[in-house]
Amino acid sequence: MAKVLLRRLTPVLVAATAAAVLVGCSTSEPPTTTAESVSATESTAPSVTLTPALDHLHGLHLGADGTVLAGSHTGLVAIAADGRTTRIGTSDDDFMGLAGVPGTDHLFASGHPGPSSSAPNPLGLMDSTDGGHTWTPTSLTGEVDFHALATDGKVLVGFDGTTGLLVSTDVGASWSAGAPLAAAAFAVTDGGVWAATAEGLQHSTDTARTFTAVPGAPRLTLLSAASDGSLWGVDSHGVAWCSRTGQTWVQHTVVGPVEALLAVDADTAYAATSRQLYTIE
Repeated sequence: MAKVLLRRLTPVLVAATAAAVLVGCSTSEPPTTTAESVSATESTAPSVTLTPALDHLHGLHLGADGTVLAGSHTGLVAIAADGRTTRIGTSDDDFMGLAGVPGTDHLFASGHPGPSSSAPNPLGLMDSTDGGHTWTPTSLTGEVDFHALATDGKVLVGFDGTTGLLVSTDVGASWSAGAPLAAAAFAVTDGGVWAATAEGLQHSTDTARTFTAVPGAPRLTLLSAASDGSLWGVDSHGVAWCSRTGQTWVQHTVVGPVEALLAVDADTAYAATSRQLYTIE
C-alpha cells in the first residue's frame, strides 16, 4: 500500500483571499474572520491529480500508516503521494458514508451493496478493523443508509439524510435517537459533537441530543476532526478554516468546490474531489 507523506506532497502556495491566509491553527486563535465576501471558487492549494480518477467521492480517512483512504461508489481506494489510486480489498460497495477513528485502521461505512454483493440494501453500518481490507455488518442492516458519519472512537454519530441523527456509544452495536437535525457533515472531539448545517455550525455537549449555534463561525459545508482534537472545515465559498476549540476559527486558503475533507492535525488537512487531492497547511 502506498503511503502519503504528510506535509511533503508539494510546497505550500501562499494565497490571498478576502483576508490574509494563516499557517496552522493559531494557538491564541484570534476572533473568527468572516468569508462572506469571498467569491473565489478556483483552488490555490497545492494538489496532485488522482490517477485513475475516482467515480465519486464520499469521504476520506487517514490510516495508521499515513495512507489517505477514500470512500467511493465502488469501494475503498488508497491515494498515494503522487496521486495514484489503488483499490483496497475486494468490496465494490457504494460507500455513501465513511468515517474512521482518527489515526487508526478502524473504519465505519454505510451505503448500498455493489454488483458483486448479496448483502441487503441498504448496508446499515459496516465495520473494518484492518483499514478496509475486510468488512463486517455491524447493525441496522437493510434499514439505514448513513450519508454522514463521524466518530472519535467512543461516540459514533450518523445522519441518514431523512429522519435526524442516530448515536451509538458502543461502536455501532446499538443506537439511540439524537437531535432531529439535518447535517451535511459531523465531527466528534472531546469538546462534543459538531455539525455543519444549513443554519450554520452547531455544537452539542450532550452526545448529539441537543445542539446550539456557534456564534460567528463560518458557514461550513464540510467538517473534519483530527486526532489532536483540532477541527478543519470548508465553507460554501470553498475557503478552508481551522480551529483548535471549535468556537473561534482561522481562515486559510481557497480549495474550491471539494467533495471531502480530512483533518490530520492543527497544521495540516487534505481536501479532495474525484480528480484532485489538495494539501492545506
